[in-house]
Amino acid sequence: MSSETLAFDVYGTLIDPHAIVVRLEGYLGDRAIRFSQIWRSKQLEYSFRRGLMGAYEDFSVVTRDALGYTNKLLETELSNKVQEHLLDDYTRLSAYDDVPDALTKLRVEGRALYAFSNGHPRDLQSLLDHAGLTDLLDGIVSVDDVASFKPDARVYKHFNKLTNTQPSRTRLVSSNAFDIAGAQACGWNATWLQRDESLVFDSWGELPNTIVISLSSL
Repeated sequence: MSSETLAFDVYGTLIDPHAIVVRLEGYLGDRAIRFSQIWRSKQLEYSFRRGLMGAYEDFSVVTRDALGYTNKLLETELSNKVQEHLLDDYTRLSAYDDVPDALTKLRVEGRALYAFSNGHPRDLQSLLDHAGLTDLLDGIVSVDDVASFKPDARVYKHFNKLTNTQPSRTRLVSSNAFDIAGAQACGWNATWLQRDESLVFDSWGELPNTIVISLSSL
């Protein structure tokens, strides 16, 4: 893996999307965790839908729509003002504890490290700045330039074109199985980050090249 370019997914890999639970608890109490889980699930579902339909809107719109759906589904009656605050908080989520040290060590070893995400460049910059990760990465690659979402093959090809890399020498590191499948279908190597050991890899037959339980294992 020494000469590979490493592409790190952001939400769920570098940045914890469920860090929003702390804020949600102030409004929802013990319903906060379920709210966060549904919000995240719908966020991904809406990105898949838009990718397939060719009806692209940037990821902040997808996140907003998923929040509105979850609010209606759970009848939590969060006001528009509260929802705006939550969406603002979503651009300042925390990194997982293992991330800064792992990226620092990989950078010292001379690896090329990129953030590679469905997020809009503006929001990704905010997230990574807030988490103190920007200076540990060589750059940010967003699907926004392609106007589609993972696992559309075009976004992986865009990454290789933008970074002047070859698929066979590119490795995705992601906690999302659909992302792993998309990358491997484009000839990339892939490492699944199994942050929750109770999870089963959702595969159509091809398993990740490697599986780790923390970024420290890289």
